[in-house]
Amino acid sequence: MAEKPVIGILLGDAAGVGPELVAKCAAARFYEEFCRPVIIGDLRVLERALAVIQADGQVKLQVIDNMEDADWHKGLPVLDQKNLDPEKVPFGTKTVESGKACLDMLKLGVELWQERKISGYVFGPLNKAGMHEAGLELESEHHYLAQLLGHTEPFGEINVTNGLYTTRTTSHIPISQVSADLQENDGMRIKRAIRLSYKTLTGAGIENPRIGVAALNPHCGENGDCGREEIDVIGPAIRDAQENGINASGPFSSDIVFHKALVKKEFDGVVTMYHDQGQIALKLIGFEGGITVAGGFEIPIVTCGHGTAYDIAGKGIVTTPSFENAIRQCSRMAVVAARKEKE
Repeated sequence: MAEKPVIGILLGDAAGVGPELVAKCAAARFYEEFCRPVIIGDLRVLERALAVIQADGQVKLQVIDNMEDADWHKGLPVLDQKNLDPEKVPFGTKTVESGKACLDMLKLGVELWQERKISGYVFGPLNKAGMHEAGLELESEHHYLAQLLGHTEPFGEINVTNGLYTTRTTSHIPISQVSADLQENDGMRIKRAIRLSYKTLTGAGIENPRIGVAALNPHCGENGDCGREEIDVIGPAIRDAQENGINASGPFSSDIVFHKALVKKEFDGVVTMYHDQGQIALKLIGFEGGITVAGGFEIPIVTCGHGTAYDIAGKGIVTTPSFENAIRQCSRMAVVAARKEKE
């Protein structure tokens, strides 16, 4: 147990299923196989979740005020934030109070990692609207993390399903805007996405990862007859990556690249040009178990691939495969990071 990484487990939005996921994994004694967990959040929120899943009294908790007090022989450590009364956060309801608590959790997790008191963290699903109402002025939690870390290198969501990592070149923008974004600054976004994919894959312990890059247009643009993005920006970006020692190839039509990755096992990661190009493929093959890695950061941060699920929160019926995979992934990345630090 002492050799396993210390991983923060953040409760996430109290009105959603996050606390129940944390509680179910605790009741099943799942954490201890992969890490030394420390629950971060309000103890009362965790206790409510344990009651929902009918496991109150079944999990021995050790409430601590400081990380130095964590002793896994005395129970599951809970770093109680004492900042969120569950009565003010009914299930299935977005609140400023929970949004603020989520921001505080993310910030504390970064601070604990910077102080080398944890090796990474997993967080339960968040509600972005609640966090924005609580004062978040940035686009997402990933931008917030980058700000907290002073991070200037490429970063973003990496979706992982069945061992395949996908990186988006563009994300939450209209389809009508994708081509213009790809062509901006001679394909800068594509180059950044390939570098981000490479950094995340190597951070997960994959040496010389094989990265397939998707085309934008049908049939890879048919030599320019059906679009020139492949010729003008995607192909040159791939060659730039190759010149910098990255094992990238393509572009491949999006109806082919996932066949090559998932069936033929030719790639460890795929770089897509827009959001649904990758998400549809991954959710078809593993909707229940997909996870999201906060790619590009030195600190391992992972979450499950689904949202707060307000419609089922408080019913005790949420399933845990995705959250379990997030714990596995974060623990694995923490071990790799520790090994590299010693080299």
